[in-house]
Amino acid sequence: MTVSVDEVRSIRRVSLAGRLDADGIKQVEADFHAAATSGPNVIVDLSAVDFLASLGIRMLVAASQDQQKLGGKLVLAGPDELTMRILKTTGIDQLIPVRDNSDDAASLF
Repeated sequence: MTVSVDEVRSIRRVSLAGRLDADGIKQVEADFHAAATSGPNVIVDLSAVDFLASLGIRMLVAASQDQQKLGGKLVLAGPDELTMRILKTTGIDQLIPVRDNSDDAASLF
């Protein structure tokens, strides 16, 4: 699991790649949390995530809640079909906005 960060039109994009399971969380949680809460308005690019476990969902929800406390917003972008099905089944798509790609996500800010 890896995490990378870049800025797109003054919006922070945090890209995750790999399996967002217990082992993946251990590898990226500290870096992800720092990147997702260092300023308002974050896109989390899930396009390279090939598995999303409950711990990964918890990490995303916590980051979204932290963004709300900062007065910002967190948007998920680019989940594959399986990841999107998980987000819908768990109702996370009702708590955190989800868009097909980073450009669509950026339009929410």
